Amino acid sequence: MLTPATVQALLDEHRINPKKSLGQNFLADPNTARRIVALAAVAPGDLVVEIGPGIGSLTLALLDAGAEVLAVELDARLAGVLAAVLERARLRAEITIADALDVDWSALLADRGPWSCVSNLPYNVAVPVVVRVLEEAPVVDRLLVMVQREVGERLAAGPGDEQYGAVSVKVAYYAEAAVVGLVPPTVFMPRPKVDSVLVSMRRRLSPPVAVPSESALFTLVRAGFAQRRKMLRRALVPVLGDRAEAVLAGAGVEPTARAEVLGLEQWAAVARSAAA
Repeated sequence: MLTPATVQALLDEHRINPKKSLGQNFLADPNTARRIVALAAVAPGDLVVEIGPGIGSLTLALLDAGAEVLAVELDARLAGVLAAVLERARLRAEITIADALDVDWSALLADRGPWSCVSNLPYNVAVPVVVRVLEEAPVVDRLLVMVQREVGERLAAGPGDEQYGAVSVKVAYYAEAAVVGLVPPTVFMPRPKVDSVLVSMRRRLSPPVAVPSESALFTLVRAGFAQRRKMLRRALVPVLGDRAEAVLAGAGVEPTARAEVLGLEQWAAVARSAAA
């Protein structure tokens, strides 16, 4: 397992300077790595995709738990360091150099599954990566991701919560989500300026609401939250035009309500009303 001293030694040996632009903050605490694996309920033989493995702190803990790991790393230099770390530890993982934002998940994970995604996600792309996995990788049925605290709270937020937004509705459509742990900056190298959280997501077997079109639902949600201080009868005009107030009334939603008070079922009702 990697400690602050061994992480620094690896960075020095391979002349790696963490890139802020890629959100490279490396986990350097074995106890945190083991805690993540435990919260993810990883068992021997589990298939785990790890996005952004870096130099392998979490990868080693996953392998120690008996998982079969597919590591998806954007930075080819770090992929080389990870391969060296695993070789020294006499462990094996499949390493793919790819961008999680444009990799073909269906092809990458084909013919195997179900998968878990257990990852310390780069702060700058955490939300789009999570959304893309939920939308395009149905064989991933569980996620345990470490993200910036504000981002994690947004992923798991419900109506009325301070961080509740369009992505909260999308996550709720695909999965049950909860913040399951807090991670301090002190366990990373370099040390970030914010706390992190661990977010657990379990994919739903089927969407909990019926809608005529997923894309139409999320178009409405994005429009509502794009102008969240406005009443919905005004915020939805760009999508619904002069039908906005009637559509809301048809869904049983007060036209004077604001986006942050509507739960997934109410947004679905608006989508059904708009399609009627």
